[in-house]
Amino acid sequence: MNLKKILTFAGIALLLFFLIAEPQQAAQLVTNILNSLRTAAEALITFVRQLF
Repeated sequence: MNLKKILTFAGIALLLFFLIAEPQQAAQLVTNILNSLRTAAEALITFVRQLF
């Protein structure tokens, strides 16, 4: 196995461990990420609308 596969499997294992060990914090993290993406999308939409 090459290094990329090993690091990928290690990352997935770490993610699964986090989800199983701390599900409330994992859910809050996902919520925060989605809120940040929504805010960024709204800002981009506002910017594009101001161009026209």
